Amino acid sequence: MKGFWHHAVSGHYRLGRRLVMSLLAALVFSLSMVLGTLWLSWALEGAAAAINDAGSLRMQTVRIALIMEEGGDQSEQIPDLVKQVDQTFDNLRHGVPTRPLRLPSSDLVQAQLDSIDRIWREQLSPQAMQYGLTAGGLEPSFSEYRKSLLDFLVQTNTLVHFVEQQNARDTALLRASQFGLIGLMIAGCVAMIYLMYGWIIRPVEALRHGVSQMAARNFSHRVPVESSDELGELAEGFNDMAAQLSEQYADLERRVQDKTRSLALRNREITTLYDFSAYLSGPGDIRAKSEGFLSRLITYFGADGGSVRILDPHHDNLHIAVHQGLSDNLVEREQCMHIGDCVCGEAAQSGVTVIHDFRNMPQEFALPCQEAGFTAIAVAQVVHGGNRLGIYTLHFQVPREFTQNDRQLFESLGQHLGVAIENQRLLARTRELAIAQERNLVAQGLHDSIAQSLNFMKMQVRMLRDSITRGEREEIEQGMDLLEVGIKESYDDVRELLTNFRVRVEQGDLASALRSAAERFERQSGIAVQTRIRDEGAPLPSEQQLQVLFVVQEAMSNIRKHARAGKVTIELVNREDFEVCVEDDGQGFDPDSSQIQAEQHIGLRIMRERAQRLNADFDVTSRPGAGTRVCLRLKKEQRTTA
Repeated sequence: MKGFWHHAVSGHYRLGRRLVMSLLAALVFSLSMVLGTLWLSWALEGAAAAINDAGSLRMQTVRIALIMEEGGDQSEQIPDLVKQVDQTFDNLRHGVPTRPLRLPSSDLVQAQLDSIDRIWREQLSPQAMQYGLTAGGLEPSFSEYRKSLLDFLVQTNTLVHFVEQQNARDTALLRASQFGLIGLMIAGCVAMIYLMYGWIIRPVEALRHGVSQMAARNFSHRVPVESSDELGELAEGFNDMAAQLSEQYADLERRVQDKTRSLALRNREITTLYDFSAYLSGPGDIRAKSEGFLSRLITYFGADGGSVRILDPHHDNLHIAVHQGLSDNLVEREQCMHIGDCVCGEAAQSGVTVIHDFRNMPQEFALPCQEAGFTAIAVAQVVHGGNRLGIYTLHFQVPREFTQNDRQLFESLGQHLGVAIENQRLLARTRELAIAQERNLVAQGLHDSIAQSLNFMKMQVRMLRDSITRGEREEIEQGMDLLEVGIKESYDDVRELLTNFRVRVEQGDLASALRSAAERFERQSGIAVQTRIRDEGAPLPSEQQLQVLFVVQEAMSNIRKHARAGKVTIELVNREDFEVCVEDDGQGFDPDSSQIQAEQHIGLRIMRERAQRLNADFDVTSRPGAGTRVCLRLKKEQRTTA
């Protein structure tokens, strides 16, 4: 045990082995103590049974004496009683584990048992058997038995006294063992606490303290290594980790500061790109955007002046669009120059950012920028989709060092300006195209209505002049009436066209615009109009809504001129698909009739062209005498979000 303690304290055993061995030792010791107390309890119980059987010897022998004294038929029981006494002696000598019965094994007790056994076997038993065999006929046998009985009882009492003394000693030993077990349990618990504290609690507490020191950034703290077990390995690993963290943390603050500066520069660049992008994507013409772009660029890079030049691709000339901080003389000299006449043209030709420090260039001749007092210039290209649109320059009176990030930012800003310029050009072209298309539709509408009316009135004027020459008053009156009707129809057509082309649709308010158009048509024509609107889907963009409204107005214009209808129905269904239909109960027509095609082909063609601009389906259903239904359908695949 001393060697085990030495090894356990010195740490030669692994922690798990030490814990198992300690627990096994405590288990063996506890089991030994419990088994000892169980054995003492069993011995005490057996001694008590032995005292009881010794007392039964007295009762049995006295009963034999009483039977011998009374005589008679009861003497026949004596042999059985003798056998019972013999069995009792055998039990006392050999014990009965099942009861349990056990006589103490001390020499004094065993000697006393031999003494009373000898008295029984040599005196009492033969005398009792002789008396029983003669059926009570031998009086001397009873007298001798009674004399021997007194000695037997005295010796039996002595045996019982010896057993009781031994039993008292065993009881005292049991109590002492129990108190000793309690004391040993307390001592073992204290020992286990001491061992657990030395093996586990103290190393874990040291590790916990080390972790708290690490959390407080005290990387110089070390945990004492007191053993070579698992916790000792943890302590060594903790110390290694602390050493590595101490080395890494030595320059961590510097690296964090460097990273912080780098992130700040990145954030500044991102903010700058966002600011330029947000500004260039806003409203304004190219000149205004270029001025704002140049002003922000000069402020960001700390330049003293700059310019934005637009490239004329037909003549390879660079024209100054906007400038800031440049003298009038310099602007006048470089207002328009060829792409290869100056250092600015290098960026336009090569497509890379050019930064010149004039102090490092040959001094045989001075550039216009040098004469204006600038010592450095930075030039980048304005591009969009690989197409050169121009250049922009920054002029410095004191040279500025451009880092790689500065170069990338300076160059990427030109792409944003190129996108803005190209978007403005595309927007201008789109507006021109839209105006041209709308003019074409207006021309078609004028041709379909006013031009035909004017042609009709021109023919009537010729006929009227001829009637005046011939003096036919009745024909003159008829011609004047026809001219008046033609003028009224032309006036109505002009009013309708002016009203229709002044219409504007607010975002998502197509239903209200259709109701207003229906009310106006009903007032002008006297034809009843019913609107059925189920507007449950997302609204169309304003431009598409306007085109839909023009189609409905054109359909109602055809109804007014040709249908002779009494009722018109306008139905709009806006769900996943979009559909608008205009139906009348007029005279209808045969779509294949050449006469109808000649009279109405302009209006139908205008509606079809507007439907094509929407990428929608257009359908006309009509029969003579059965009215006409005009429908425009825009499927969900062709819809765009407002």
